[in-house]
Amino acid sequence: MYEYIPLFITISYIFIAILLGFFAGKGKNMDSVEEWGVGSRSMGPIMMYLLIGAGGVSAYTFMGSPGWAYSKGVPALYVVVYLTYMAILAWYFGPKVWELGKKYNHVTQSTAITDRYESKALGGLASIVTSIGILAYAVIQTTGAAYILNVMSYGLIPTWVGVFLSLGAISIYLYRSGLKAIGLTNAFQGGLMIFVSFFIGLWATKHFTGGFSFTPIFERVRADIPEFFTLPGGLGDMNITFWTTSILISFFSIWQTHWIQWMGAKSKQSIRRSATLLPTFYLVLIPMIVVGFIGIFMYPNIGNPDHVAIQLAVDTMPVVVAGLLGAGTLAAAMSSSEPCIHATALSYSKDVLQPLLKWDDVTVGKWTRRLIFPIMLLIIAPISILQPSSLVYILLIGYGFIAQAFPSIIGIFLWPRATKHGAFWGLFGGFIVTVIFSFIIAHPLNIHAGIWGLGANAIIFILVSLITQPASKETIERFFPEMVDDLYEDEANPSFQVETK
Repeated sequence: MYEYIPLFITISYIFIAILLGFFAGKGKNMDSVEEWGVGSRSMGPIMMYLLIGAGGVSAYTFMGSPGWAYSKGVPALYVVVYLTYMAILAWYFGPKVWELGKKYNHVTQSTAITDRYESKALGGLASIVTSIGILAYAVIQTTGAAYILNVMSYGLIPTWVGVFLSLGAISIYLYRSGLKAIGLTNAFQGGLMIFVSFFIGLWATKHFTGGFSFTPIFERVRADIPEFFTLPGGLGDMNITFWTTSILISFFSIWQTHWIQWMGAKSKQSIRRSATLLPTFYLVLIPMIVVGFIGIFMYPNIGNPDHVAIQLAVDTMPVVVAGLLGAGTLAAAMSSSEPCIHATALSYSKDVLQPLLKWDDVTVGKWTRRLIFPIMLLIIAPISILQPSSLVYILLIGYGFIAQAFPSIIGIFLWPRATKHGAFWGLFGGFIVTVIFSFIIAHPLNIHAGIWGLGANAIIFILVSLITQPASKETIERFFPEMVDDLYEDEANPSFQVETK
């Protein structure tokens, strides 16, 4: 029984999360989109910091990033770079999104797109395209949760059982409490992840070097395998072009999950303060990348690089410490999976099914919660059980689809001349190009498929917008009050005639 103590500690986290999440929405009407979807817009800066931070630092923190450091080396640092850029985007766009959403009652990214471009079809397409990347991210997290349960149980818990255990736990508190459950569980998960990451990293360093400095590890890598410190890395498959464009596509990705979380903030200041602090949360990646470097020398022939941190903990650390790593990894996976499921259910019901089936707001509120179950059972669980080979590569592909909404978002905040036709055909064209260059002709010229898609998207978006009619004057006045007169000063020109509803 002694060897199963790490498993008991890991599984205990599931019960803690269920309790925290289930009671987070106590006394609230969770059939309301406002309550279940955006938590009544009541979250302060510390809760936002932990909510967004824990959602971004996920299973790849404890599995994917050590796995990449182990197999590739320095390419793993792309995660640190792009997460910092995402914090910059949150600082700039977050308050604008919140202000617009509060004023016009937006709850999702696609709702804002529908409103700005006066097109329900465009909002629905944006919801579906971006959900591909978001659901891919949920698959990563669910796979990571299943991995950790399988390893901690020494194979007694098969992967498919681990998938249903983690998703089952999430479904209980997510259905009950919505964004409030995500916020409260992420607050606990965030604290646990910060502690576990540095504790494990320093413990592994002390075990390997006899001290707490990372310097001897880096010196050993430089002396024995210097190629791990330069691009294209240890496997030679991450050259500077692909590494850079992977960061760029991540930079241009404004997630539906983040948009909804911004909507849940108490104020614009809450978002800006939390975004200012976000890079401090992402420091948890550094010690886990160091663990991956240590694993190169301790486990030269490990089967799955994503298991290196867990294997090191199980083999060399006291059972309680190994159990904490298991709980931290499970927390990281669940904290990132739950907002993806929540955002997809909310957007599908609000932006796809409501206009398609003519639902009223009461029906949307009831069905939003129920949609989490088919999303889990029909999409996330089957793909996770197939055990995709690389957690980080799935994430990279997913970003290509999320970023396709970026031109439409620019048209919400910065370009009043953008039109629904330009946004729709740009998004559709970018989606097709991303699919082709992700799965058929993979990343031509070593440029990320999403960048090709985004380039095609932007060109179509601009050209078609310039030859089609802009939104109604009333809509432009709501979104660009200072620019409406300039846009319509030449209203007599046929190219600027607008349709009125």
